[in-house]
Amino acid sequence: MPAINFLRPETKANLQHVLKEHEHPDIRERALIFLLLNDGNTQAQVAQTIGCSLRKVAYWSVHGDPDNIESFKDERMKGNYRKATPEYIDKLLEVVEKEPQEYGYEFGRWTAARLATYLAEVTGISLSSTQVMRILKSKKYCYLWAKYSLEDKQDPKKKEAFKIKLEGYLKISKESPDHLQVWFWDESGFSLQVIRRKVITRKGRRRKVRGDKRKGRVNVMGGIRYSDKKRLVDFLPIGNGENFYSVLRAFYQEIKIEWAGESKNIEDFDKDEPKIVIILDNASIHKKKDILDKIDREMPNIKLEFLPAYSPDLNLIELVWHSAKEFIANRLFKSIEELEELLNRLLNEGELIINWGRKLKDKGGAVNVI
Repeated sequence: MPAINFLRPETKANLQHVLKEHEHPDIRERALIFLLLNDGNTQAQVAQTIGCSLRKVAYWSVHGDPDNIESFKDERMKGNYRKATPEYIDKLLEVVEKEPQEYGYEFGRWTAARLATYLAEVTGISLSSTQVMRILKSKKYCYLWAKYSLEDKQDPKKKEAFKIKLEGYLKISKESPDHLQVWFWDESGFSLQVIRRKVITRKGRRRKVRGDKRKGRVNVMGGIRYSDKKRLVDFLPIGNGENFYSVLRAFYQEIKIEWAGESKNIEDFDKDEPKIVIILDNASIHKKKDILDKIDREMPNIKLEFLPAYSPDLNLIELVWHSAKEFIANRLFKSIEELEELLNRLLNEGELIINWGRKLKDKGGAVNVI
C-alpha cells in the first residue's frame, strides 16, 4: 500500500490551489496525481481515475516535486524555438501598415512572401511566408478585400464644418418639426438585370442566381424627412435638370397640402413656416442656374444645402437606396412595370423596413450621422 498523507499540509493546500487555478491543464493534472497518491491510491488506480497511462503517473511520481511547481513543467511547455524576435515582429507590423511604394517597390500590395523577403533583407532573419502569416494572424491581421477610398478627394475642414451645420439643422428639426423640416435628397436607378448579393449556402457549393441579360431601368428621385422618416419618391425617365425641377415642384405641393391639412389656408404656406432644408449632392442637374432661380422664385420655403464633395456618407437617403436594392437582390423581374410597382410599395407606401442604425458609407469610410 502506498503511504497515505505523505504531503505536508501546506504542500497539499498549494497543490489544491494549483488544481483549481492554474491555467495549464498539464500542470493541473500533475498536481492531481500527487493529491490522489496522497490519498493512498496506487499508481495504477491514479492512471485509471485520471484517464492517462501508468507510465505517465510513474514518471511524474519520480520526477515531479510537489513542493516545487516549476518541476511540473516539461520542455514542450517552453514552446518551439522562435526565430522571430520582438524587434522583427515590431518591424513587420510597421511595414505592413505602409504602402510598398514607400520602400521602393513597384507592386501595389503586400503579400506574406513579399513581407518575408523584405524583412529578411533588413533584419537578417529569414522566415517563410507561412511563418510571417502566422505572426500576422496572431496580431489579428487577415486578408480582406481592400476598399476604394475617397478621402484624398475630400476637404476635411469643409466636411467637418458641414457636419456641424447639419447637426444644427437636425437638432432644430427634432425640437421644432413644425418650423423646420430637413429632407435628404438624391437619385438612384434600379435595373431589370438581377442584382447579385451574397447568400447563405453549404460549403463547397455555390447557389445559382438567374443572370439574364435584360435591358430596362427604373430611375427614381426623391427625399426622406429626418424627423419621421417619411419618404416621397417619384419615377422619371431620365435624370436631368428639368425633371429635378418637376419632381421638386410636386414635392413642394405635397408638403403644402400636408401642412395645410383641414384647418389652414394653403396659400399662406409660402409666407409662413415651415422652412424646408434639402440636403443633396453636387450633381450638375441640381446646380443649373436657371433651375435654381426658378426654385427661389416659386418655392421660397426651400433652402438647398449642397454636400461637401465626395461625401455620400452624409446623405441619409443613401441608406434607403441600399436597403431597397438589398431587398430586391437575386430577384428576376419580368417587366419594368412589375419593378416599378414593387419599388412604389417599398419607397412610398412604407413596406421597406430599414435598419437606421446601419452605417452610411463613402467607399472606404463609414459613419453614423444621425
